[in-house]
Amino acid sequence: MTSAKRLASAFVLAAGKGERMRPLTQFLPKPLVRLAGKPLIDHVLDRLAAAGITRAVVNVHYLAEQIEKQLAGRKAPKITISDERDALLDTGGGVLHALPKLGRGPFLIHNSDSVWIEGMGSNLERLIDVWDDATMDSLMLVAPIATSIGYDGPGDFQMDANGRLTRQTGARVSPFVFAGVSIAHPRLFDGAPQGAFSLNRLWDRAIAKGRLFGVRLEGVWMHVGTPDAVAEAEAAISGSLTSGSAVSGSD
Repeated sequence: MTSAKRLASAFVLAAGKGERMRPLTQFLPKPLVRLAGKPLIDHVLDRLAAAGITRAVVNVHYLAEQIEKQLAGRKAPKITISDERDALLDTGGGVLHALPKLGRGPFLIHNSDSVWIEGMGSNLERLIDVWDDATMDSLMLVAPIATSIGYDGPGDFQMDANGRLTRQTGARVSPFVFAGVSIAHPRLFDGAPQGAFSLNRLWDRAIAKGRLFGVRLEGVWMHVGTPDAVAEAEAAISGSLTSGSAVSGSD
């Protein structure tokens, strides 16, 4: 069975204020900041369409009208807006609010600023292929810190030989950072709190059950969180296009 037949829906996180990206986001929502000639969110939606995703729910809050206008003409994937104008619900609360729009099966969760240069094949299709409904509540795309661009944090996870993820404990740096894309089963949200909360709460609960897994990103992940990081990503993309590598989400 192909990946496209097994997964049809995605939730795209586009409601944040992008405060670290200022001044670029003073009058522009972060998902509309341009990278390699087009808005970040269009990189994401093009990638989803290429992987066979037919429906995308996009949450909006900050400068929501601009995002709605940008997406109004898209035909693939089909866009549904999840409105958070009244209250920003954070990552977990945003997905929970949109669950009725996402269907009963597993779905992708995709940050609107997640960008990478592909290695061998499509990372998104690999993630979908690895998904195992019976053993996983969530499956993450994780990037090795050593080969990432624009990221200077301590990392997020350890990953064992079976792909099971755990949090790093102690003072050591974790080898993998969350690349901003995951698959979630609706049961991940069973008993979740109402209102605003982070997906990290649910991921930690999945870790405790041994049901959080990861797939290593093949290629170069870019953390596009500040204006300087945008410039750094632009340089990396320019170099990749010169060498013939594929930029995820590009035409």
